Amino acid sequence: MTIRPAIITDAPAICELINYYAERGRMLHRSLESIYLSLRNFLVMEDRGAIVACVAIELFWADLAEIRSLAVASHARGKGLGTKLIRKAIVAAKKLGVQKLFALTYEKDFFARLGFQTIDRDRLPEKVWRTCIYCPKADNCDETAMILQIITSPGKKPLPLQRKPKRTRKRAKAPRVRKKK
Repeated sequence: MTIRPAIITDAPAICELINYYAERGRMLHRSLESIYLSLRNFLVMEDRGAIVACVAIELFWADLAEIRSLAVASHARGKGLGTKLIRKAIVAAKKLGVQKLFALTYEKDFFARLGFQTIDRDRLPEKVWRTCIYCPKADNCDETAMILQIITSPGKKPLPLQRKPKRTRKRAKAPRVRKKK
């Protein structure tokens, strides 16, 4: 299985995955148009040419981004795909210099296992005023707001994404050429 940025041809599969859960009341419905408009925000997991999971990272402010539209195909649930996608999204957010990631979710335990902490939704005014006001559940939101601190202080560089491998052997030095005077 491969995790990669979404491309145009992935949009219908992403839409189908998300709306499968929307029909069951576990996510909000997304139109195909909205998927195309936010396609650059998506990471997908591909297995033998089929999209089996997706997640989006939406920037909200200089220090804040949202994990949204996390969906795993029903036949692939329970295999750790969601965890792998969230970890990859965290890496992507670190690369951007995002300090905090948040999610509104029905899967509180899942996000807690990944280090997210429950917060009051009112601590996310950017989310409330940008998108929640358009939600059909705005006045009766039943999702849990959770946040993950990625970078501990403003101005601090993102944590290293990977350790650099140690060199096992020294490279041969090129001979020095002296110029004649």
